[in-house]
Amino acid sequence: MQLAIAPLTAAAFAPFGDVLHPSTCRETRSINAGRTQRFHDLAVLDLAARGGRACLSIFRTDPLPVPLRLTHLERHPLSSQAFYPLSGRDWLVVVAPAGALRPDAIRAFRAGPDQGVNFHPGTWHHFSLALGGTSDFLVVDRTDGDADCDELELDEPLELHP
Repeated sequence: MQLAIAPLTAAAFAPFGDVLHPSTCRETRSINAGRTQRFHDLAVLDLAARGGRACLSIFRTDPLPVPLRLTHLERHPLSSQAFYPLSGRDWLVVVAPAGALRPDAIRAFRAGPDQGVNFHPGTWHHFSLALGGTSDFLVVDRTDGDADCDELELDEPLELHP
């Protein structure tokens, strides 16, 4: 099954989570004696269910061969998970709504090098999809407490042509 890739916008991504970018900010603050603009509270982080706590990590991801053939999706039913690119490259985000996975509801977005995402709890997604070379991502997710990752093999692989 081929999947079209759309540009990542806050409106298109809203059913799955938040786009992390200054343009999506609802409140800015001037801090540090006016030398810094704070783009405040870009996402609703939901990490504390059942004994979890916030964890800050860097994920280093190698790109998949093109065309991309995706065979699995995962979700975190107890928590959100945020990704922000650090390597200055575009990357892909593949998602589906929380609940029972419906292949017809899977969406793909091309994110710019200055756009991150925060997946809402339970949102199905593929792991970070680097483009153009090995890429680092700053990740805020949940650690400790109950296990929080479900993986599902797709009945039919998804093919993407970035």
